[in-house]
Amino acid sequence: MNIHHIITEVEKVDPEIYDRLNPRRKVIQQFAKLSGKLALAAVPLALGGLFSKAYGRGTNGTILDVLQYALKLEYLEAEFYTKAVQSGIVPAGPPTGAFTTIRDHENAHVAFLKTAITASGSTPGAKPTFDFSAGNGSNNGPFKDVFTNYGLLLAVAQTFEDTGVRAYKGRAAELISNNDVLTAALQIHAVEARHASHIRYMRRNFLSNTTIKPWITGKDTGGIGAAVQASYNGEDLSTQATIDMVNINGTGIAVNAATEAFDEPLTEAAVLAIVDPFIV
Repeated sequence: MNIHHIITEVEKVDPEIYDRLNPRRKVIQQFAKLSGKLALAAVPLALGGLFSKAYGRGTNGTILDVLQYALKLEYLEAEFYTKAVQSGIVPAGPPTGAFTTIRDHENAHVAFLKTAITASGSTPGAKPTFDFSAGNGSNNGPFKDVFTNYGLLLAVAQTFEDTGVRAYKGRAAELISNNDVLTAALQIHAVEARHASHIRYMRRNFLSNTTIKPWITGKDTGGIGAAVQASYNGEDLSTQATIDMVNINGTGIAVNAATEAFDEPLTEAAVLAIVDPFIV
């Protein structure tokens, strides 16, 4: 068991892990002394206790439910980008670099969530079997060419990222009782938002379509169409906290700008309905 590697992987998602524990060197030294006194089979248990100290406090059933929910979505994205990089259709250079980086981020999110769930005394959910054609296992859904058609690959990636951003936002309030978990979830949310913006930029350049922006306008799918409309419904809201943002205080803010300025959360039910066709 490589404790240095495990700590490094957690650090990628939660740079403040040492603030929750001790400085890195001290953590590793303490664990090395402890593991030297334990039977090999007991080392994983001791490691779980270490992370429990960082993340386990105050983790209730609701928070565990959110973590399991997030894990399912991260499994989806991690496997999607892994297959995308393996497909051979992503152009060499910056596009392959971007897909590879996002793949690594998603796998880091999976590793972090599994560690946090285990540290909280629960068992991470198993990775589902996915059908990225959106055919519920038929592999003949509307996106059946996703790993042979680069334009379609970008469209599905955009939809996953836009949905992911709204999904994290939709359940963030349920984490408010545990500041550590809430902070980590918001850190992942911010990274997913960067992914969404970058994938949109890549798709805009690939299609030479300047109407595709790094953000969502209204409930526009960016030309992907009805198959993904559910991921964008509700984004056309221009009222925030009962205040209409259009032309607010005489600023001349247009409807599109008002909707672009705020991402709207998606409920758990809405997100699960969106990803259902991708799960066997």
